Amino acid sequence: GCNPLAETGRSKLQNQRAVLNQQILRAVRMRAGAENLLRATTNNKVREQVLLELSFVNSDLQILKEELEGLNISVEVYQNTKETFTIPLVPLGLKETKEVDFTLPLKDFILEHYSEDSSEYEDEIADLMDLRQACRTPSRDEAGIEMLISYFLQLGYVENRFFPPTRHIGVLFTWYDSFTGVPVCQQNLLLEKASILFNIGALYTQIGTRCNRQTQAGLENAVDAFQRAAGVLSYLKETFTHTPSYDMSPAMLNVLVKMMLAQARECVFEQIGLPGIRNEFFTLVKMTQEVAKVGEVYMLVNTAMNQEPVKENIPYSWSKLAQIKSDHYKALAHYFIATILCDHELQSGDDEDQQEKAFSHLYDYMPEGLMVLTILKDKVQRKQLGKAHLRKAIVCHEEALRVCGLCKKLRNIDVLQEVLTAAHKRSLLKYAQQETEDDFLSLIQAPDIVPKTEHKIETIVPQFSKVKVKDFFHRLGPLTVFSAKQRWTAPRTIRIHHEGGELGFSLKGGSPVQIYCLDPVCSAASMGLKEGDYIVSVGGVDCKWLGVNEVLEKFKSVGEQPIEMEVISCQDTAASMHSKSATYSVGMQKTYSLICLAMDEDKIDQTKKAPLKLPFLSWGTKNRQKAASTLCLPSAVAGSSQIKKKLSPFTLLNSESSLY
Repeated sequence: GCNPLAETGRSKLQNQRAVLNQQILRAVRMRAGAENLLRATTNNKVREQVLLELSFVNSDLQILKEELEGLNISVEVYQNTKETFTIPLVPLGLKETKEVDFTLPLKDFILEHYSEDSSEYEDEIADLMDLRQACRTPSRDEAGIEMLISYFLQLGYVENRFFPPTRHIGVLFTWYDSFTGVPVCQQNLLLEKASILFNIGALYTQIGTRCNRQTQAGLENAVDAFQRAAGVLSYLKETFTHTPSYDMSPAMLNVLVKMMLAQARECVFEQIGLPGIRNEFFTLVKMTQEVAKVGEVYMLVNTAMNQEPVKENIPYSWSKLAQIKSDHYKALAHYFIATILCDHELQSGDDEDQQEKAFSHLYDYMPEGLMVLTILKDKVQRKQLGKAHLRKAIVCHEEALRVCGLCKKLRNIDVLQEVLTAAHKRSLLKYAQQETEDDFLSLIQAPDIVPKTEHKIETIVPQFSKVKVKDFFHRLGPLTVFSAKQRWTAPRTIRIHHEGGELGFSLKGGSPVQIYCLDPVCSAASMGLKEGDYIVSVGGVDCKWLGVNEVLEKFKSVGEQPIEMEVISCQDTAASMHSKSATYSVGMQKTYSLICLAMDEDKIDQTKKAPLKLPFLSWGTKNRQKAASTLCLPSAVAGSSQIKKKLSPFTLLNSESSLY
C-alpha cells in the first residue's frame, strides 16, 4: 500500500475522513446515552437538561455530516493534475476501518480445530495482517486494485479455514459508513468481504477521475474504469444482499451503479467530440442524440437520488450535480439542433431524403402544422424552430447555473462555473446572431429531442480469477478436506509392521489419501487404525498434499523396518456424542482441548431440517450463547482445577472415538 503518512491531497482527505468518523462515533454514543437517560428518568429538571443536551448533540451531528459531505464532493483533488476545461467527475471515497488482530483467534483455532502447533503459523498470520493493513491505503492504479482483489480472495480461504458456520471465533471487524460515518461492528467475515469489494469499486472510480480527459487513451481508460466500478458495485449488490451499512444497501448501490454508468456515458460523449465537432448536418444530428442521451441518464440518476431511502444519505451536492449535468447536456442538445437549423439550408445538391430521414429521428412528434421536409426547405420555418431550440437551450443553461449557485459546495468548484458560464454565453451569442424582428410573432415551442446512442455502456463483471493468489495457510492441507466446516480427531500415531511385505490395508483418494480395505486382523488395525482414516504424515514427513503413489513410495523407502504414521478421523457431528469431550493432542505439549459442542436434538437426525445460517445482520451477540466455545487449557496452569473437576473418567470411556 501507499505510505499512510504521505502528504498527498488524497491521503489528507482520507485522514480527515478518519478523524470525522471518530467524532461522529463519539457523538452517536453521546446521543444514545442521552436518549436512554431520557427514557429512564421521571425527573422533569433532568429531562429538560437531557433535552437541551440532545439538541446540542444533534446539531453537532448535522455539522459533522455536512463536513463529511464536503469531503465526498472534494472532486478537484481526484481529477487529473493537468488543466482541463471539463466538468469534474465524482469519485467514491474509500471506507475506513479499524485495525484487526487475527493472532490469538487464529492460533487458538489452529490448535483446537486442526490440532497443530499454532506457533508454526505465526508468519502466515503476520502476512495476512500485513496485507490487510496495506489494503487500508491502496495505490490509485492497477497495483492497488490487484492488492485489494488479492486480499478479497485471501478472505475466501480464511473464511473456509477459520470461520465455521455455527459459531464466531472472536474476530471483530469495524467499518465506517462512507456517507454517514457511522461505524458497523460485526464478527461476521462477510462485512469484511463486502467492504473490500466496495473499496475496489471506489478505487476504480478514483482511477477513472484521474485519467487525462484531453486524450483518447485517457478517455478510454476512464470509460473502462467507470464500467468496472459499476460491475464491482453491481456484484456487491447481488452477492451481499443484507449489508448493515447504508452505503452498501441495495438501494444505494443501485444509485451508485447508475451514477458510474452515467459518468462512463459522459466520457464517451467527450471522446466523440475530442477531435472537434464538424459543423456538418449529419455530424450535428449524431452529436445531438448522443448528448441528449447523456442528459437523459443524468436525469434518471437525479431521480433515483431523490427517492427514499437513498435521499437521506446520498450527499446533497451529488444530487444537485446530477441535476446540473442533466440540464447542461440537455441544453447542448438543443444548441446542436439549433445550429443545424440556423446554419444548414437545404441546397440543390443535398440528399433531401437522407436529411429528412435523419432529421425526423430527432423528434417523437413535430409541432402542429409543421412537416420535416417543409422545415428543411422553408428558410423562415427553419429559423423559427432553430430560435425556439436556442431559447430552450438558454433556459436549461440558466437553470443549471441557478442550481449551481444555490449549492454551497458546487459554487466553490471554479471549473464547473467556468464550463457552465461559457456554454451559456455561447447560446446567447448564437441567439443574438439571429434576426429578432419576428420574435413576438413566433409561438413555436421546441419539441423534446429523442436520445439515441451508437455506443453501448454496460457494467464489466469483475474477473477475480485473473489475480492469482496462494493460500497463506496452505500447509494446513487441501481446503476441500481441512476446512472449518469439518471436525477432526487429534492425530493418532500408528506404528506399522510389514507382514510379509503387506501393509494390511489399501490407499485411495487424492490428497490426503484415505485408508481403504483395512484388514481387521492386521497389526495396524489392532493399534487403532480405522477404515476411512486420513494419513497426514509418514515417518515424520507431512503428506497432506501427497497422492497415493507418493505415500506408497514413503512406505517402500523404509523396507522391512517398522514405520510410524499419523492419521486422523472425521468426526460425524450428527453422531450421538457427549457435549463435552477431552482429547489429547499427540506429538505436542500436554494440552487438553475442551470442546463444547452445542448439539440440539434436531441436529442428531440428518434427515431433519438443517439449522439456518447466521444472518448477515447479526451483531455477534445474539448467537454467542448458542455458539460453540473452545478453551485450551494447559496441564499446568493456575485455576485449571475447577474445569478438571468437570471431567470424569466416564466422559472419556463412554465413547471409543474420544479416547486416543
